[in-house]
Amino acid sequence: MAENQFAILCVDDEPAVLHPLEIMLKRRGFHVVTAQDGPSAIELFRQIKFHAVILDYSMPGMSGGEVAQVLRQENKTVPIILHTGYKELDDPLLENVTCALPKGSLSFLITKLNDLLQPAEVTPAAEAPAEAEPTTPAAQSVHVA
Repeated sequence: MAENQFAILCVDDEPAVLHPLEIMLKRRGFHVVTAQDGPSAIELFRQIKFHAVILDYSMPGMSGGEVAQVLRQENKTVPIILHTGYKELDDPLLENVTCALPKGSLSFLITKLNDLLQPAEVTPAAEAPAEAEPTTPAAQSVHVA
């Protein structure tokens, strides 16, 4: 598969999870850098321009929520995917993640990652200049309950 030039930071303290994820992403052409803890991930994030981050929630030292908060302060737009074994998490710091996905579904993770990395499609209406819009008043709809 051709190199796609997307750099992905994968963070997980469990080698049994991190290694297969790294292999799967590399086979799909991603440039993968791994970290096994939050402080290492933050240091790498400051040194390398990543296109996305895949982050575990439960790690020693710093939770995935804490790491996501720091990464979000560094870069407001990078997609951060929380890849976790927890079904429900009640952590206000998770407002910093783009989405949360369950561990064990690597194919769904790859699909979601590809979706997040695709540039927004430009619709023909968005390409049309403002002057091309009709000058008649727009139709209005009203919802009556």
